Amino acid sequence: MTPEEYQAFTASLVHSLEQDRRVLGLLAVGSMAGDRHQPDQWSDHDFLVIVESGQQEWFRTTLTWLPGHDQIVLNLRETAHGLKIVYSSGHLIEFAVFDMQELYLAKINSCRVLIDRADITGHVEQVRAATEVWSREQRRSDEYLVGQFLTQLLVGAGRYARGERLSAHFFVKQRALEYLVRLIVNHIEPGQDVLDNIDPVRRFEAAYPEIGAEINRLLLLETPLAAQGLLELAESRLPDYLLDGHTVSVIQAKIHH
Repeated sequence: MTPEEYQAFTASLVHSLEQDRRVLGLLAVGSMAGDRHQPDQWSDHDFLVIVESGQQEWFRTTLTWLPGHDQIVLNLRETAHGLKIVYSSGHLIEFAVFDMQELYLAKINSCRVLIDRADITGHVEQVRAATEVWSREQRRSDEYLVGQFLTQLLVGAGRYARGERLSAHFFVKQRALEYLVRLIVNHIEPGQDVLDNIDPVRRFEAAYPEIGAEINRLLLLETPLAAQGLLELAESRLPDYLLDGHTVSVIQAKIHH
């Protein structure tokens, strides 16, 4: 989708929802908000629709209000409130429909209010503040993150040796990676302030271009080599006090075995 097509879809969405007085608000979130990151040709449309209480399910199930609704090829009810829609062009939209009370279930960082008929902006600021608190509360101790990182590598190495290659891949290249990324974010200053406080992997390469490139190279290797590389990267990049040398040597021996 070109930038012009992207903006045209957004304008059509706003126009459609403005015609319905049951709609109290429309929030563009993620790259659709266009505040910290402009949408590009790979961006989907992410938005929240706030409607009068009792009208939510109509908007979740009757999709004629969506632009180009006759071109929908996939309609997935992902959660109680949210859907994923794919168009024949391959364009993806993700949205949730809330009433005002349900809006407080959402996690919001990047956001732009496109329709406001009920002090939506004020409510959004409260939800954004609550999201910041939630994000800080999710931060686990260094001991927990290091322990999880090392044990995910250990389990992955064992699964690989047993012949469970897919499971090993998952433990090393997804689970261990997640804990390593969180450790890096907690202890290394990013080059750019672009990280997402909901998903720390988002835009990681922009924040840490050198480390991001090294991790990506490691993830393309066979699982034992990737595990060894991630462990060595942690040793070289993270503060010395985080990783106990004896524990690391035990994990290394298991990976090599």
